Amino acid sequence: VVKRALDCGYQINTHAIGDRANRVLLEGYEAAGATPAGRHRDEHTQIVALEDIPRFQKLGIIASMQPTHATSDLNMAEDRLGPHRIKGGYAWRTLKDAGIPLAFGSDFPVEKSNPLDGFFASVTRQTQDLLPEGGWYPEERLTREETLAAFTKDNAFAAFQENQLGSLSPGKYADFVVLSSDIMTIPSPQILEATVVATFVGGEMIYGSLN
Repeated sequence: VVKRALDCGYQINTHAIGDRANRVLLEGYEAAGATPAGRHRDEHTQIVALEDIPRFQKLGIIASMQPTHATSDLNMAEDRLGPHRIKGGYAWRTLKDAGIPLAFGSDFPVEKSNPLDGFFASVTRQTQDLLPEGGWYPEERLTREETLAAFTKDNAFAAFQENQLGSLSPGKYADFVVLSSDIMTIPSPQILEATVVATFVGGEMIYGSLN
């Protein structure tokens, strides 16, 4: 199936959650001759065997991930996976540092649709009750700048739309929101309290007010 899709010029998006599923995905792409130019996506990439991570990088597979999955699963994930396999779970920092492109989303309706929930989860590795203290496997956190990129310009790259979307640059569509607080600087718990003041599409305000 992968070979047929590649021969037709399709960008492929494959769902894979567990480490075995992700290995099967890699084997399929490798056997079909996938290359980084295709920007193929692995939807979820939740649990990956650490030894398989270089294969993602070699193939240029984009890890399309949802940060709130980590905070929803943290109370049971390690019990089910064990202390070794969990090291490749929800491993945003490990994947990014290995050169694997990230693209963040919500997986609504499985999780809530508010991207600020995902932003908070990415930078804290905590539930919205601020647990655990210090974050769950906090070494896998991303910075606010990295998280913002994963929700915006990196998503545009994943969709081959980096020349139209993803950042505020001359010639792009100017789709953006204005928030009630600066989520790049406020204390992390306050990220969850931020609200949308205005929404712009194509440079025109379609929701809210700046008064």
